[in-house]
Amino acid sequence: MSDERRAVVADLLERARYFATLTDIGLPTAARPAAADSSDASVPGRALQASDSPAQHRPPAGESHVQIRDDIGDCQRCKLSPSRKTIVFGQGSPNARLMFVGEAPGADEDEQGLAFVGKAGQLLTKIIEAIGMTREDVFIANVLKCRPPGNRNPEPDEIIQCQPFLERQIESIRPEVLVGLGKFGAHWLLKTAEPITRLRGRLGEYKGIKVMPTYHPAYLLRNPGAKKEVWEDMKVVRDLLAR
Repeated sequence: MSDERRAVVADLLERARYFATLTDIGLPTAARPAAADSSDASVPGRALQASDSPAQHRPPAGESHVQIRDDIGDCQRCKLSPSRKTIVFGQGSPNARLMFVGEAPGADEDEQGLAFVGKAGQLLTKIIEAIGMTREDVFIANVLKCRPPGNRNPEPDEIIQCQPFLERQIESIRPEVLVGLGKFGAHWLLKTAEPITRLRGRLGEYKGIKVMPTYHPAYLLRNPGAKKEVWEDMKVVRDLLAR
């Protein structure tokens, strides 16, 4: 087998493993069909094991974001490390009731080391303020902590390597509501491959936390007419936090 063919096969296997973790939206763990072999890595919704990802960590009780960031270190776990300038950990209140999960850092975020600071970030700030909150009240993070070259889409192996750290961040904050911004944020939280056009506005759950999938602010910059739909989604988020 040629090196090129081996690379294609390896990529397909990586993608298959990632999509095997996806399930139908809203299907609780208890309702999922039992696997004949609990060690089978293809069981939908099964948590990744240590053998799945070298970056796997279990969140200790009371873990702080300082500890999580220290564990990330000068991360070299995936192929994004050579091209990135800065690891974008995310920022906001460690006690946030509302947490946003986006896709990946862009050029501005890579330069500054902060999540959502470009034009899309400015729009996100307005969205947050529209529901009576500030950026300091919430926590903002991404599925990936390093910028993909040319702002391309995150790839499955990169998502898997970053996954344990985002899991630990959510476990540390324990927000009341999570907002999945765009396709990748929503897919990561809800473990589904359903299109964002069908997901948005439909409440789901991540480990008992309410999840609102909605359009990414970058999409709104290209499609201003969709702002109305995002506003409807954010009103639901506001009402959830008001309970």
